[in-house]
Amino acid sequence: MADLLTSPLHERHVALGAKLADFGGWNMPIEYAADGGGVLKEHAAVREAVGVFDVSHLGKALVRGTGAADFVNRCLTNDLGRIGPGQAQYTLCCTDDGGVVDDLIAYLVGPDEVFLVPNAANAAEVVRRLAAAAPDGVTVTDQHREFGVLAVQGPRSPEVLTALGLPTGADYMAWTDAQWDGRAVRICRTGYTGEHGYELLPAWDDAPALWDALLEVARAHGGRPAGLGARDTLRTEMGYPLHGQDLSREITPVQARSGWAVGWKKDAFWGHDALTAERAAGPRRTLRGLLALDRGIPRAHMPVLDADGAVVGEVTSGTFSPTLRVGIGLARIDTPAGVDDGAELALDVRGRRSAVRVVAPPFVPSHVR
Repeated sequence: MADLLTSPLHERHVALGAKLADFGGWNMPIEYAADGGGVLKEHAAVREAVGVFDVSHLGKALVRGTGAADFVNRCLTNDLGRIGPGQAQYTLCCTDDGGVVDDLIAYLVGPDEVFLVPNAANAAEVVRRLAAAAPDGVTVTDQHREFGVLAVQGPRSPEVLTALGLPTGADYMAWTDAQWDGRAVRICRTGYTGEHGYELLPAWDDAPALWDALLEVARAHGGRPAGLGARDTLRTEMGYPLHGQDLSREITPVQARSGWAVGWKKDAFWGHDALTAERAAGPRRTLRGLLALDRGIPRAHMPVLDADGAVVGEVTSGTFSPTLRVGIGLARIDTPAGVDDGAELALDVRGRRSAVRVVAPPFVPSHVR
């Protein structure tokens, strides 16, 4: 792993005995079993109390200059006109044929400034595409290693921030710039777990001290550090897509049922014509939820079968749900009538059939608001 990038908290993770792995070219923690955690305990902490994640591998980019917000709005799918300064928005960067380069969060600072948080593996490509298209007077700056990103997620997350003197009153998808211990930190009411939570962006070199403070208070409130293993089980329970699996250059927002993140009334965004046409015609396959009816656990790339054994789809994401204690998954399922919510299908598990039911995510209630 010598060639992998590391977060500003890498030494903290090593000291906690974290199991580390490659995430988008970054050496990041999967779980903290040596610290008394592990995916199941970390997952439960987020659902019941609070978990603190290091997601500093996420990209960061600044688009600034006269008309920067209008420029971003002509490129990315969602409509920045729906929000105002101090709010954030989930959006997509697409290709001309409608494939998804990345899904990301856009922080609207004002008409001349937008801050973007793409996924780690795709950050450079998002920056490249925006920079290539930027008009005179608009700059696109890669700030990947200028800021850390710490996610504080769970029902007791407001108590953790309050104990550190940080603001907690923002509405969902709103953000504010604050000070902690004389250091600037941007705080947004966002997350990837389905729980009430916050994502904090301190300066890169300030991230270790803030992590230490957050973790000390979180432990006092029944919380713990949480790795990217729990982040995956939590997001799957919510039915949140993961780029590279549920969204990709081959899986469009229409197919992934992410059309709510597309400003269909806008005149222009990358992929506009292709996505508008696909939406009108209807996609061949769409993303659906699968709930195991036996002890099987859906896994990516497993074929999905109908009652006659014909392949009608493929699993894109799957896991054991620590909350429900059953297998759950997302799958691209053929759209012809007959595969509705409640329909029973099967997974091909190395030649053995495992029964599943088609359901509409989330698999557990959302508490983001």
